[in-house]
Amino acid sequence: MTFIWPQRVLSSSLKAEIRQLLSLALPVALVQVGLMAMGVVDTIMVGRVSANGLAAVALGNLYYFSVVVSGMGILMALDPVVAQAVGAGDNLGVARGLQRGLVIAGGLTVPLTLAMLPASSVLTALHQPAEVVPVAARYVWVCTPGVLPFLAFVVLRQSLQAMHRTLPIVVTILTANLANAGLNWVLIFGRLGFPPLGAVGAACATSISRWLMLGLLLLAGWKSLRPFIAPLRRDALAPRPLARMLRLGLPIGAQYELEVGAFAAIALLMGLLGTREIAGHQIAINLASLTFMVPLGVSSAAAVRVGHAVGRGDPRGARRSAAVALLAGSLFMSLTAALFLALPGPLARLYTGEAGVAAIAAALIPIAGVFQVFDGLQVVSIGALRGMGDTSAPMVVNVLGFWLIGMPVSIFLAFTRRGGAAGLWWGMVLGLAAVAIFLLARVRGRLGREMPPLAMDEETAEVRMAGKA
Repeated sequence: MTFIWPQRVLSSSLKAEIRQLLSLALPVALVQVGLMAMGVVDTIMVGRVSANGLAAVALGNLYYFSVVVSGMGILMALDPVVAQAVGAGDNLGVARGLQRGLVIAGGLTVPLTLAMLPASSVLTALHQPAEVVPVAARYVWVCTPGVLPFLAFVVLRQSLQAMHRTLPIVVTILTANLANAGLNWVLIFGRLGFPPLGAVGAACATSISRWLMLGLLLLAGWKSLRPFIAPLRRDALAPRPLARMLRLGLPIGAQYELEVGAFAAIALLMGLLGTREIAGHQIAINLASLTFMVPLGVSSAAAVRVGHAVGRGDPRGARRSAAVALLAGSLFMSLTAALFLALPGPLARLYTGEAGVAAIAAALIPIAGVFQVFDGLQVVSIGALRGMGDTSAPMVVNVLGFWLIGMPVSIFLAFTRRGGAAGLWWGMVLGLAAVAIFLLARVRGRLGREMPPLAMDEETAEVRMAGKA
């Protein structure tokens, strides 16, 4: 079988697929922006208290997210497991996947919480400012009670997305953002009789908001979730299927860590160049992160749509879903690339009035424009592969692209060739381009072969194949 690109797909099928993809991708992108917004609001509100508090929140968030992102990645195994079960009409498979996801979330909470405890020692070893480290460490520790509800929220979110039920997630995120802002106002500044807690108050608000997110999502999505949560199934604790889900999810967790680690390393290297370079880098990466939320939503939608097609034994549908997702992601990122290339100065000045910082940011924003399309293609390709249950290839490609190609080139251009901040970013472009090319080739190859459904339980594949006979 060969890969079917968009121009070869019947127009009626193409239109239907575009509608299905966008109806899922746009709410998912909105949810991703909402999750980002909670951190942005924390940073802005603490910044009104003190510069040290602002630095502590930034440092604490970096440490916390670097730990938790691996757990999030592992739970992304739910995308193919639940989506393929939905596509196959296998309600038992959906229930098993969701409940096993909650079991894994509970199990991951222990090691991730333990990894939070040495925050002070780790930050000190990384030579972070001595006056900031104690507050940053307390921020991390106070955020720790929010690990369990956040991971459980991820399980429910991924499961609802696989069912095409996004409204409860959107309502939850919007409500949680309002609650987080209100709690920040009370706890950071000391309103309504509470003492002013500064950065630690933001951490308290974050932990409370994550418990609220879990409760709201259960409430808003209960009608869709109830058949798969109750009754609790004893086979959700079966060791072998849990191990299979972990084997599926661990490469995703490693891939997330590798990618986050690469961008964190670039930020640390930027610190060797100077304060203005750090600030300019932060502006450019913030803009790139914001636009990245849309292809990230398309990636999640691709995982669901391809997973549905694989589950129902429809390879042509899987190829069509992947092609439409890749087209949507690349088109959007082409538009943002044009914006970044055309208006770097005005975009930089939205963030700062300091001429030196704005000049560096304006030099980096067009480079961000160059890597926009590559970034969109690589993340959508990862989603399509995840829908097929292929999670190991993106991890290997991340090592090759970011760490063995991009990072050495960044260091060479920035320090040996004295290219400075722009040199670091051109290495990122090369790394992202390599990752995108490798992953596109992987998607094309996988879609040209048989796509057997995942089988967490021994009888699942036999039952699904019998149903298609």
